[in-house]
Formats: sequence, structure tokens, C-alpha cells
Amino acid sequence: MNRLIHEKSPYLLQHANNPVDWYPWCDEAFKEAKEKDKPIFLSIGYSTCHWCHVMEKESFEDEEVAKMLNDTFVCIKVDREERPDIDSIYMMYCQMMTGHGGWPLTIIMTPDKKPFFSATYIPKETVYNRIGMKDLIKRIDDLWKNDRKKLLDSSEKLYRELWKLNNEDKKGTLNKEDVFETVEEFKVVFDRLHGGFNKRPKFPIPHNLLFLMSVYAENKDEEIKEMVTKTLDHMMRGGIFDHVGFGFHRYSTDREWKLPHFEKMLYDQALLTLTYAEAYRMFKYEKYREVVEKVIEYVKRDLTSKEGAFYSAEDADSEGVEGKFYTFTLEELKNILDEEEFKIANKVYNLFEEGNFEEEATGEKTGQNILYKTQDYDEYKEKLEVIREKLYKFRENRIRPLRDEKILTDWNGLMIASLSRAGFILNNNEYINMAKRAADFILDLSKGELKHRYKDGEYSIEPILDDYAFFTWGLIELYLASQELKYLREALMFIDKMTENYLDKEKGGFFLTKETKELILRCKEIYDGAVPSGNSVASYVLYLVYRITVDTKYLDLAKGILNCFAKEIRAIKSAHSFAMLVQDLILSEPIDVVIASKDIKEVERFIEPVRSKYIKNLLVISKTKDEDDRLIPHIREIQIKDEPLAYVCKNFTCGLPKNINEFLKVV
Repeated sequence: MNRLIHEKSPYLLQHANNPVDWYPWCDEAFKEAKEKDKPIFLSIGYSTCHWCHVMEKESFEDEEVAKMLNDTFVCIKVDREERPDIDSIYMMYCQMMTGHGGWPLTIIMTPDKKPFFSATYIPKETVYNRIGMKDLIKRIDDLWKNDRKKLLDSSEKLYRELWKLNNEDKKGTLNKEDVFETVEEFKVVFDRLHGGFNKRPKFPIPHNLLFLMSVYAENKDEEIKEMVTKTLDHMMRGGIFDHVGFGFHRYSTDREWKLPHFEKMLYDQALLTLTYAEAYRMFKYEKYREVVEKVIEYVKRDLTSKEGAFYSAEDADSEGVEGKFYTFTLEELKNILDEEEFKIANKVYNLFEEGNFEEEATGEKTGQNILYKTQDYDEYKEKLEVIREKLYKFRENRIRPLRDEKILTDWNGLMIASLSRAGFILNNNEYINMAKRAADFILDLSKGELKHRYKDGEYSIEPILDDYAFFTWGLIELYLASQELKYLREALMFIDKMTENYLDKEKGGFFLTKETKELILRCKEIYDGAVPSGNSVASYVLYLVYRITVDTKYLDLAKGILNCFAKEIRAIKSAHSFAMLVQDLILSEPIDVVIASKDIKEVERFIEPVRSKYIKNLLVISKTKDEDDRLIPHIREIQIKDEPLAYVCKNFTCGLPKNINEFLKVV
């Protein structure tokens, strides 16, 4: 056992038996490197990462490679999901040095934490001009001993460049034209055959679609509708969706959404649930509602802890083989299904004797079949459900992929937001109650001070901006769905703490971390990757709170974030789709419905007609007690009368009160 045996992270514990003398990220490791005059070998990954498993098996479990690593370096393992602050810095290094990034992330650096080499997956042996671990270690060892100045000069130069990049002035002002230009960027890279953007690999990136729907609500551009619906349709039919057990896999390795990387991440379930729910509200396609229900069923069944919070992910691999849990041979399917069922499955799911699942690295057929559709096949709907149940029952007898059972505050915030919005749109209190259980669990744990990770009874690790921004988003969505003021009250408290600890008071925008000496850089990020950036979500949260409270300090902060990064956003607008969604909302007409009633049940009668309508920039707020206006001052003048009444307010100017019959005529 190495030192990782004492950690909570499932990823670090996976490496606790490696012959590599791993340290977790700690002062002891850097002290050891200085005392022994060794460089640092930093390896960053996560528990459900397929190529992380490959690199471990090839190199970190190999006695020869492990001895070379131990002799040459002080070796540190980091779980990127536990320490996104560390990962963020060194991923920026990797992208700057190599032009790309990913996991496993491999960094070699000086004992003062400044890199001079970076890569992602490294094979054990050198192949096809790609340096292998054994040759790399020898080369670094030689340079460290015989030409160290070259390495140190390189590390200093890289550090200065990254510091400059992170601290340069990016201020400006965004406008409506930037919103339209973002749409045009998406039109250029849209795959008109298969949906999604660019060619391969394809990540869902749901916030791209949320942004496009927001713009479509205003201009009804049919090309935008095509981008949204074709992407959603192809994802829900493709192999990236688990047609047996539900939930979405992380991304597709091909252009057609057929061949996934099989890990399932909580954040994808959250953001895709939100996106399909909004698409159902906008386009009224029942199939989108069904996707929402299926994904939430998966989350409830397989990713929900006994406390009601949500686990992080499920692995791509089982029994050491990627996708083994999820794929079927033709012979297995013939044995599980009767003759008619097999004929339907064969037609619907594109099955082949040699399999349709190819090895990503070699392109060779595996004999295994991924279930995917090329059309909806509504005529087989009932029979396909019988087939699915049989396959699910069979599959449950297999060895399951590892489930990463750490509970992350930021990702839970996304799931709480998604469940709340979906519960509101679909009028499903079960979803809202799921969100409440998770939110209440974290609120009870935090006692007003968020931490990043809960595992095995321990709530610890310093929070990052995303923890505050994402969890606060969840609380606000939960308030809007439930109309329970306690969630708004907690959200306002956390916003104050977020502003106090993360706001760059000189240049604007929020830092990813609190002030610390542990890291060599204090980063500020706006790029919206697989998950929206902390700054984008913080801007959205601040805008929502401004809308609820009409306190302009929140609007100023929301605008300040976007203006702080305006030059960076303008460089590639489509890479900042959540930020542009916020910008679009800020520039659009706000609409509020304030419902005043003594009886909360009467409030529901007013909410029902707007629940399933996509009305851009709409918020619904209720007032059932006079003290409600302590948190929402602008409803102070609205009086609760014997008859329940609704006030429709545009640009914060309210019309005359309307009873239920009058209200139904205007919505």
C-alpha cells in the first residue's frame, strides 16, 4: 500500500496498491522533492476515466516503470473532481504547451510547482513517434541531471506566459449583436446530418442548446430550431443514450452519436435533463418529456445516496473492459428475447453478427453491439419496453461498473437546479422533493460554510467558485419551483459569501479559488466546457436574484462578470454559450407574474397555465403572507385580498390585478 490508502477519493484509492510511491497533493510531497532534489511527476485523472485505467494498467501497475518513476521523481496523484482548482491550472499549462487537453493529465514540474513537460495519455513504450513512459523518464532524468538550466528556464518562461494570460485586461462591453453572432458561429459548425457541432468526438454540451432556445423564443429562426431538435433527436436515439437502463454516457467517439465513451457523469444527467425539459416546454414534443423522465429515473435509481444527495459518476469499464456492462453479442440477444422480439430489436437497434462496437484505438470490431436507433419507431413502443425490461433484468446480473460515491457540492447544485426546473415544467412534485432532499442534506452539512466534497461521513476540501455558484443556482431554482422562501434566504446568504471570498474587487469577475499560497496561480475562467464555467453560472445566479429582489447591485455584478471577460468571449463566442445566454436575458424584456393569495392552492391555479409554456425571461413569484416582502421588497405594495389575484409585470411595471379568468386570457 502507498500513501493513497488513507484518502477518501475513489480514484486515489484505485491507485493505492500501485508499486508507484504515490503521494496525494500535500506539503510533504513538495518538501520531499526539494530535499531529494527530484522533479515532480503529477498525474491527474478521475475514477470513471477509461484512458486513466489504461495508463494505470500499462505503466503504474508495472514494476519496471514504477521503479523508474520512484527513482526519478516524487510522484503525486490528484483526483480532478476533488481538486478542480489544481486540475484547472495544469490543464491550462497542457493546452498552452500542446494545443489540446484531456485526462489522464500528465505534468512534470519543478519542486516549486512550475511545469516543463505536459501530456495526456502516455503509452508504456514509444509507438508511432509517440514517446512512451520508459523513454520519457530516461530523457527527463538525463536533462534534470545534465541540462537542468534548460528545464528551469522553460518552466519560468511558461509560468510567466500563463500568469500574463491569466492577468491580461479582457474588459469590454457585450451587446445584442454579439448574441446574433454567437448563433451564426453555431450555424457554421452545425452538423446538418447528425446534429451536434463539429465532427468528432461529440460532447452533448447542453448549454449550447439552452442558449439557442433562448434566442429562438424571440426570433423564431427555423434554422435555430433545426439545430436544437436535430441534436436532441440524434442524442436520444444514439448509443450515447443508454436505451436499457437510461441516462446519458459522457460523449460520442464518432460523428453519429452511436459509439460512446461509456462513463456516466452526474453533471451530464443534470444539464441534459434541464435541456430536454426546456425543449419539451418549447416544442411540445412528448418524446422529450419521456427522455426527462427516463434520465431522472436513472439518477433516482443509480446515483442517489441514502441521504438523498447525488453520487458523481459511473465507470466506463467493468471487469477491465470498456462498455462490457452495456453491450450485447447477437447470441446473447437471441437467448434473452423470443423470436419476434429479436426481429424487432435487430431492426430497431442496428445489430450485427460481428458487432457494431469498434475499438476506439484500432477500429476493430469487438463482436459486441451497442443499442442505438436511427429513427423513433413509435409503432414498436410497447414491444420495445418489453424488450428493454428483459435486457435490463439480464444486464443486472452482470458485474456493474464502479460507482464513484463521492458527493460534490457543485454537481449536486446542477442536479438540484435541473430537478427543480423539470419538476416545475412537468408538474411533478416528486422531482421537486428529490431536489429538496439533496439541498437540505447539503445545507445541514454546511451550516453556512460550503465544502467541496462529502464522502464517508466527511464534508471537507476547500470550496471553489463553482460550489457556491452551482449550489446557489440550485437553491434559486428550488425556490422558484416550490415558492419556499427558506431556499431564497439561503441563496442570498451564499451569494454574499461568494462575493466576499471570490470576487476580484479590482478587475471584476470571480476567481476560481479563495486566496491561497498552496497554488502558483489564482485563476479566473469564463470558458464554458462540458459544464458551464463558475463565472457564467455566477452571472446567471446574480441576474436571477436581481430579477427576484430588484436590487441593482446584483445586476451590476452580473454585468460586471460578462464585461470583465468580454474580449475573451468575443474571440470565440460559441465557446461561451452560457455566458451569452445570460447576456441575451439581460438584454431581453423581463416578465414577472406575481400571485397574491391567502391560499397556496390558489397560487397553483395561476401557475398551471404558465408552467408548460416557454415564455422567455419569465419568473413566477407568489405572496401568501405579508412578511414575504422582507426578502422581495418590490412586492411590498401588492396586497393580499380575499380573492386571489395575479399581477403581470413587464420591465418591472405591473399591470392591473387579474383574477383567474382574466389571467387565463392573457397567458
